[in-house]
Amino acid sequence: MCTQEAFQAQRSQLVGLLVSGSLEGFESVLDWLLSWDVLSWEDYEGLSVLGLPLSHLARRLLDTVWNKGAWACEQLLAAVQEARADGPSPELRGHWDPHSSHPARDLQSHRPAIVRRLCSHVEGVLDRAQERGFVSPYECDEIRLPVFTPSQRARRLLDLATVKVNGLAAFLLQHVQELPVSRTLPFKALCQVPPPARPHVARPLLCLPDAACTKYMSKLRATVSAQSRFLSTYDGAENLCLEEIYTENVLEIRTEVGAAEPPQKSPAALGLEDLFSTRGHLNEDADTVLVVGEAGSGKSTLLQQLHLQWATGRDFQEFLFVFPFSCRQLQCIAKPLSVRTLLFEHCCWPDVGQQEVFQFLLDHPDRVLLTFDGFDEFRFRFTDRERHCSPTDPTSVQTLLFNLLQGNLLKNARKVLTSRPDAVSAFLRKYVRTELTLKGFSEDGIELYLRKCHREPGVADRLVGLLRATSALHGLCHLPVFSWMVSKCHQELLLQGGGSPKTTTDMYLLILQHFLLHGAPPDSARRGLGPGLLRARLPTLLHLGRLALWGLGTSCYVFSTPQLQAAHVDSEDVSLGFLVHAKRGAPGSTAPLEFLHITFQCFFAAFYLALSAELPPSLLRHVFRRRGPGGPLLARLRAALCVPGSRREEGSVATLLREAEPHNLQITAAFLAGLVSREHRVLLAECQASEKALLRRQACARRCLARSLREHFQAIPPAVPGEAKSMHAMPGFVWLIRSLYEMREEQLAREAVRGLNVGHLKLTFCGVGPAECAALAFVLRHLRQPVALQLDHNSVGDVGVEQLLPCLGVCKALYLRDNNISDRGICKLIEHALHCEKLQKLALFNNKLTDGCAHSMARLLGCRRNFLALRLGNNRITAAGAQVLAQGLRANASLQFLGFWGNKVGDEGAQALAEAVGGHQSLKWLSLVGNDIGSAAARALASMLEKNVALEELCLEENHLQDEGVCFLAEGLKSNSSLKVLKLSNNRVTCLGAEALLKALERNDTILEVWLRGNSFSPEEMERLSHRDARLLL
Repeated sequence: MCTQEAFQAQRSQLVGLLVSGSLEGFESVLDWLLSWDVLSWEDYEGLSVLGLPLSHLARRLLDTVWNKGAWACEQLLAAVQEARADGPSPELRGHWDPHSSHPARDLQSHRPAIVRRLCSHVEGVLDRAQERGFVSPYECDEIRLPVFTPSQRARRLLDLATVKVNGLAAFLLQHVQELPVSRTLPFKALCQVPPPARPHVARPLLCLPDAACTKYMSKLRATVSAQSRFLSTYDGAENLCLEEIYTENVLEIRTEVGAAEPPQKSPAALGLEDLFSTRGHLNEDADTVLVVGEAGSGKSTLLQQLHLQWATGRDFQEFLFVFPFSCRQLQCIAKPLSVRTLLFEHCCWPDVGQQEVFQFLLDHPDRVLLTFDGFDEFRFRFTDRERHCSPTDPTSVQTLLFNLLQGNLLKNARKVLTSRPDAVSAFLRKYVRTELTLKGFSEDGIELYLRKCHREPGVADRLVGLLRATSALHGLCHLPVFSWMVSKCHQELLLQGGGSPKTTTDMYLLILQHFLLHGAPPDSARRGLGPGLLRARLPTLLHLGRLALWGLGTSCYVFSTPQLQAAHVDSEDVSLGFLVHAKRGAPGSTAPLEFLHITFQCFFAAFYLALSAELPPSLLRHVFRRRGPGGPLLARLRAALCVPGSRREEGSVATLLREAEPHNLQITAAFLAGLVSREHRVLLAECQASEKALLRRQACARRCLARSLREHFQAIPPAVPGEAKSMHAMPGFVWLIRSLYEMREEQLAREAVRGLNVGHLKLTFCGVGPAECAALAFVLRHLRQPVALQLDHNSVGDVGVEQLLPCLGVCKALYLRDNNISDRGICKLIEHALHCEKLQKLALFNNKLTDGCAHSMARLLGCRRNFLALRLGNNRITAAGAQVLAQGLRANASLQFLGFWGNKVGDEGAQALAEAVGGHQSLKWLSLVGNDIGSAAARALASMLEKNVALEELCLEENHLQDEGVCFLAEGLKSNSSLKVLKLSNNRVTCLGAEALLKALERNDTILEVWLRGNSFSPEEMERLSHRDARLLL
């Protein structure tokens, strides 16, 4: 037998063996493991992620198998042998029952043989399946993508059959049986023995830098420290010490759906010091750490803190050299440059020994860190087509940057790249070592930041109290840029009492008021943002807006003096405070200006579109329109030649809007919708020569929003027969909803969702935070039909849950997996759900729930007579919480699905649940996987089985029932007439427990499957047991 210790000792050789063939060879190994039930479907999904390096997948497979015990390790070795075989094994020539009552299970059990038969005929099978309505044209196109080989297409068709319940699995089982068997495999998988390991070569010790390098290191630290020590408060009016004001954001490692660690946990939260952690590597050979986050989430400040920590010697001292760069400034470099030019001329120049310093950098790249901030503001899209490997030969700035990120230049030097998510392509992710998501402030982080900003007595307390009492404003403040606005405008918020901002536009108008009042006469402060104040500075605001729009259309975010003059921006306009000097300008040149944040550039562009008398309202259609085909580079050149403010204003603005980056145009559209809304129309109308023009803009915005939403709804594919119609929304749809919310018109929202006729609305991985939740609730509450709302893998949090409450009445199901939700948020949700009769399902796994929410859960079960499903997996519920929830279960007569996997209810909690389920008349599925359950709980569950007449599936994997517990369960099965599936995998069961189950099965004709994978059986014992009763799945 293969022990786990021996398996682990051969790990390096096994990795080499698994990666020595092709990806198809690796997938062949997965086929065998899936067919032998070594891998669960969740394991398989986590090991089939497209785009990950084969070495990464191989290591993940070894980790997964090792966690399942010695039996699984042996099965992996057997699977490798099968995959390496040149000819088909006897098992591949076997047959199956084409009329099986469990077609999906048989497809999995005979997967290697079916892939072999299907791969040469997948096109014809797809055509027949589509003709008979089993698959949609869209699904066929996905399977037929040219990047897949025939065998990979066959696997993807089988994967689709596993999750569809419309008869596709039965069709395939019957049809594939009739196909001829290929004489040769469509690929040669793992046929080569891995090459012998290279002899270990000791890494030479780092030679000490010479005097020139030491002097340069000192100068570089001083330069970086000077650039990073102070945090400009966006407006540049004051500088705060970064060390005094910096507040940690929520930073998480990106995880894939179906990751191999069973059971799947929430993404790991990190601190800045963990930026180069060894966890979560996507590509071990890559050098780049990618940090993604929405605009205003704190990416630039995080890098600034990293630079300061290094420059002051407090952290990241494994690097001797740190070179910070801004992508928005790099793209302004027109002349070719080399690595040497980039480092020395655009960051820090060595006073002496330039050649010695550069050679040291080339010889020791592992001691070098380069940071590139704001890749989403780099006008050139990433490509790996142009290879450049010479550190001394000049090339274009985009080619230089792309080759640095790929590792063709300064290989082994670490790079950190920040970007908004929409700007990161699949091509770029291939060269990313680790991807992290910056999610802004936690609730505690918001409070800590405000207390750091306001140390005077009482001010911070009042601000924190205001936020807690105003959920809409609190939700906005999860982005640090909004927390800064609240801090900056604390007097207006606390003293004027004119109502707190609810939308993003409200907040930016408030900060605009603050800046305008700063330069206005003292008596203006009492009047606030009125038409007179706006009208007095309207020329300035329009100048800034013209400049902002021109910059968005040409991907220009740093403005030179000639560009400012072309937009008629003078020193008085600059003095308002929204344009600040750019950091890290080219040495010896006048520091250019930039908007204090990209969102302010979008706001002023929207302001110009809303109020400029030179622009017709029809231009607004370009703001809400999807980008059409065309040559973006040529169009940008045309836009660049259009001088802002020229006579051909309409044509140039249309071009600028067409060529603006989509993520910037989305922000601009939301601001524009807010500015022309009825709520702000009176304010802006006083600045217009004609109120009719503003009304026409408002009408145009309403029409454009409605049309864009109709296009989204019309693109939803029709429902597959027998399934609910579903829509998987993309981030662009979320921004349309946000624009509707900014307009705050109930009638428009009602009309907008009139065409949304879906049963399932899926918004997973869409960057949904509290602000987006408020927008969704505002719009979705007008739905006519109940909808299942899926918000898995977002940043909803407790505040976002509160924002969703208005639309809870139209939700028949709510999925909030992995959203950083605590007891406080769930208790508020349940308090509201008690009065929402349509809500029947809640999925809350992978959050931060504890026993503190158990009383609310119990009340929900006890009060709601039509509630169907409650899934609480992978939280922090213990026996105490399970006991409380069992009380609610006793009073419930409708629940059908109860999921507790991955908690710690233990024997006492399981006993309480078993007693409550004993007489339950509707519960069909109960999962207590991975809950530290032993024989005492098994005795109670056995007693439950003797009484219960409804339960059909009981999942008890990953516990320690052992033979004693299984014997108890076997006794319960003898008198049970409802259970169909009993899952006992990975419970240290031996033949003694299996014999007890066999005796019980002799008296039980109802049960269809008993899972015993990953237990303590030898191969001979497994073969003998499976022959005695095929219902034992070993």
